[in-house]
Amino acid sequence: MTRTEFWQGNTACAEGALAAGCRFFGGYPITPSTEIAEHMAAKLPKKNGVFIQMEDEIAGIASVIGASWTGVRAMTATSGPGFSLMMENIGYAAMTETPCVIVNVQRGGPSTGQPTMAAQGDMMQCRFGSHGDYSIIALCPASVQEMYELTAKAFNLADRFRVPVFLMADEVIGHMREKITIPDTVEQVPRRELVKGTLPFRPESDLVPGFPQFGKGYGVHVTGLTHDERGYPCATNPKLHANLVQRLVDKVELARHEIADYDVVNPDAEQVFIAYGGPVRTVQQVLHDRNDKNVGFLRLRTVWPFPENALMEFRNARRFLVPEMNLGQIAREIERHADVPVISLPKLGGELHTPAELGAALEAKR
Repeated sequence: MTRTEFWQGNTACAEGALAAGCRFFGGYPITPSTEIAEHMAAKLPKKNGVFIQMEDEIAGIASVIGASWTGVRAMTATSGPGFSLMMENIGYAAMTETPCVIVNVQRGGPSTGQPTMAAQGDMMQCRFGSHGDYSIIALCPASVQEMYELTAKAFNLADRFRVPVFLMADEVIGHMREKITIPDTVEQVPRRELVKGTLPFRPESDLVPGFPQFGKGYGVHVTGLTHDERGYPCATNPKLHANLVQRLVDKVELARHEIADYDVVNPDAEQVFIAYGGPVRTVQQVLHDRNDKNVGFLRLRTVWPFPENALMEFRNARRFLVPEMNLGQIAREIERHADVPVISLPKLGGELHTPAELGAALEAKR
């Protein structure tokens, strides 16, 4: 059985988290993500969960990391400046292999920028914002339905790979209202517990260690320092550091095809749009209006790790057109993997591309 609702995107995000078993939210309100915190504040206590408004976003992500180590599914939500403040602790979550979900409803930047307007300017910060080498997973919803579904999915990926997982939405999707279908249940993939007697950071065959939850009798030391498989600091051993960091990267990157989530439309097309988040909606309108089999579309739900094999679905492509609400952040990533020209279609200021603008790009001299 299912039910139908008419929800705002941010409400759908919060409800998706609750359905996925999230029982802790720690954060600080910031436009245009505040409705997520407001909804969690109202609903979590009724589900024996905990909502806490911290003094700032640094403390917010720190509280989420601590809550996760007690075994609960934990999340935060923010935007722009708050996302920047979280970066050091995001690196700590990557190093300590702490599963958590971080929602960024993106707005125009840099600095305070455009608090009430949409952007996609944080896509590279999401991937590389903290210092050092590590890998993360980032999902990008393009509808209210996907705000619900991808938030729930983010928790399963976080627990499966023991990494921070990002829901990289934008103000358009966060604040729009649409009809949404709500299932009775959402799949919950539990994090794998550490086998008693096993070293807490010794990986299994998938390069992911079992999780030694606080309060269950495990002896575990958790540190952001380079550490051995016991969790003990060992910051001056070059080989140990190299092996640890390589594993933190490989556990995600070697599973990139398992993590990949995308749609292919008109695979024989010569001109192919690639989009994620809000601009997906304009591309879909263009395809509907034109009904032209020579115009294709690669629609990304997972942006990191980047699903480069998806480009090979379009074997007749002569060029890729990439509309983004930034100055071409993912277009540059596509250029790394494409063997045909990549046309960046940037747009700043907070407005989506119009169908006319994308139509003009198709007609432009090739």
